[in-house]
Amino acid sequence: MQAALSSLLTRMGAGTDLPIGVPVAGRTEEVLDDVVGLFVNTLVLRTDTSGDPGFRALVRRIREADLDAYANQEVPFDYLVEMLNPSRTLARHPLFHVVITFQNQPRSPFVLEDCQAARLRVRMKTARFDLSVTFRERRDAEGTPEGIDVSVEYTTDLFDEPTIEALMQRLPRLLEAVIADPDQPISQPSILSDEERQRLVTEWSTGDY
Repeated sequence: MQAALSSLLTRMGAGTDLPIGVPVAGRTEEVLDDVVGLFVNTLVLRTDTSGDPGFRALVRRIREADLDAYANQEVPFDYLVEMLNPSRTLARHPLFHVVITFQNQPRSPFVLEDCQAARLRVRMKTARFDLSVTFRERRDAEGTPEGIDVSVEYTTDLFDEPTIEALMQRLPRLLEAVIADPDQPISQPSILSDEERQRLVTEWSTGDY
């Protein structure tokens, strides 16, 4: 998913050096398994899409870089910011603007003795990052994979709803293409809809903007 989204962002003009934020559980020691508390840390995964690699090669490149990052996941994010000392502004995150979250743990019911509990979804009114994409594995009662749901949070100062919808519609097209041919360069898969392609041919190519 990181390789696919990074490829898409590169195709959309985000460049080839993409720092991506990823939350990690922070429970690397067995003694923490039964401890109640929040140990989440944030990693910065530097994603390099330069050289127009094939998708399979890009996955390998990202895997190697990510494993190096996860090997150092106990370094507190605040300490990393302090050491790097980037230019700071309240309007932007100091080290990354895109976040990817992948949820692959099954949701188990929350049961308390003599109590009934229900999950309530709290909708945030303020985006924490420019773009935050969450992938969640969906499984049936037997645990068989049924697909992946995607949700997106974005800042409306930078994006509008049609732009985000177009971005998320292009992601499955890219995935279908690279699954069919994993070694094709990431610049090759068609990510446009039939309507967008028709507009390119009939409107934009004639200079009628």
